[in-house]
Amino acid sequence: MASASTKSLSGYQQARRAVLFLMLLVAFGVLLFVSSYPEQSEFHEFVEAFGVSLIGVAIIGRLWCTLYIGGRKSAEIVANGPYSIVRNPLYVFSMIGAAGAGAQTGSIVVALVFGVVTAMAFSVVARREEAFLREKFGAAFDTYCAGVPRMLPRLSLYRDAATITVAPRTLYTTFFDSLVFFSAMPVFEFVEHLQLEHVLPVLLRLP
Repeated sequence: MASASTKSLSGYQQARRAVLFLMLLVAFGVLLFVSSYPEQSEFHEFVEAFGVSLIGVAIIGRLWCTLYIGGRKSAEIVANGPYSIVRNPLYVFSMIGAAGAGAQTGSIVVALVFGVVTAMAFSVVARREEAFLREKFGAAFDTYCAGVPRMLPRLSLYRDAATITVAPRTLYTTFFDSLVFFSAMPVFEFVEHLQLEHVLPVLLRLP
């Protein structure tokens, strides 16, 4: 049976997934009527391709994080691998993925808005999660926070562990959760098709 602390932390993790899903859902509703400017240009195609790269980085990065943290966050302070350079690397890679999803509209402005708004939302979730971890681990967690930034990675801090224990179930869960970023590709391509066919009106064009 899961402990109370595990259940509490699971609530924060579920909140993270809910935030990501709701933001993408709201964004999709808005972007039904938004298009890039100029449409169907080389810049439009470049932004989309760059966005695919960002999504790939996000998925690989989230899997990398899960190798270190999967199933252990409520039991110990993980301070190796990605967690040695930033306290919330899963959130950082999720922001990158959100920007990549926004880039599938062909608009650099939409990509930046997706990334920034996701960063703001996850910052709130991270602060609440850290309050829980501080209560559980006390001074040890304060020491970790003092040396490692919350959201802006500091690569010079990187250190690794000689070995890590991998929980396959959490790795699979992270992988399938991350596929939501890739769903932006066919969805926005379909929206773009409907806009070009004048089925959906374009109310705003963004570079």
